[in-house]
Amino acid sequence: MSAPDFWDNQDRAQKHIAALNGLKRAVLPLVAFRKKVDDLDVLAEFAESSEGTEQESYERELEQTTAALLAELDGLEIASFLTGQFDRNNAILSIQAGAGGTESNDWAAMLFRMYTRWAEERGFTAEITDVQEGDQAGISRATLILSGENAYGYAKAERGVHRLVRISPFDSNKRRHTSFCAVDVVAEVDDTIDIDIPESEIRVDVYRSSGKGGQGVNTTDSAVRLTHLPTGLVVVCQNERSQIKNRASALKVLKARLYEKRLDEQRSEMERFYGEKGEIGWGSQIRSYVMQPYQMVKDLRTGVSTADVSGVLDGELDSFVNAWLRAGCPRHRNKDIQMEDE
Repeated sequence: MSAPDFWDNQDRAQKHIAALNGLKRAVLPLVAFRKKVDDLDVLAEFAESSEGTEQESYERELEQTTAALLAELDGLEIASFLTGQFDRNNAILSIQAGAGGTESNDWAAMLFRMYTRWAEERGFTAEITDVQEGDQAGISRATLILSGENAYGYAKAERGVHRLVRISPFDSNKRRHTSFCAVDVVAEVDDTIDIDIPESEIRVDVYRSSGKGGQGVNTTDSAVRLTHLPTGLVVVCQNERSQIKNRASALKVLKARLYEKRLDEQRSEMERFYGEKGEIGWGSQIRSYVMQPYQMVKDLRTGVSTADVSGVLDGELDSFVNAWLRAGCPRHRNKDIQMEDE
């Protein structure tokens, strides 16, 4: 960066700066943690060499500091699993209501709220690109772009079918209902990824945005629907007042989905991303949210569960996400295999 010609090529300079910032984000937290561990050693020496009330004070501080460092270490370990090519990228998260009409639409709205809350807790920015309202309540589909450090690395853990069991607020007989929604997550790709989509392969439809009344986006045909004819992929964007901006956003999402599909085909593992969701119904869910006859959220991939259903629906998803990341880490898989052998 100190070279005289560094800024002669702006694009190249920005790439170098982005790479440098990425390395800093990976290394500096470890350097800071090492320093805290060294300070902890000094604190332990003080506790050993002291007596009486002074020793008790040092021991209390030692216990509190150790607990804080263990929590920080847990976060550093989880971050170390995010080594995929696009884990640092933004995430495009889509929610699709399954069969069941109003029940599934309401469940989709609950998931939409859950993910926006989770994004806020993690410090991500959630940009809504498309929301399709349900006929009577809730939403039938929605698309969010989660922006932030390692957004895709964390959000990819949520890809799959989510099942809700509860007493329906829409059933006058107060019967228990089961609803399903599918969540899909792809990484947002940048200009460094070569995705060429000929205009002849895209059908563009424009229409009036379907948001609730009174907004500027509803006064013009600003919403854009792109259909990729060879694959049938459809992307909708209606959050901007400008048709041009909506088209650009929709094209970005379409490129991300096409690239994800291309990777799946190259690896001959379509089940890994899309087949894993299967049908939006029985037998294909990754997580169950049970509100009646008992309270429990259980991830069927990792076995992690909690009785705090309200907390989970308020965005407390890290225990499920972290467990899934750990389960996918070769280091942890090898430990599990070794324990089984023993």
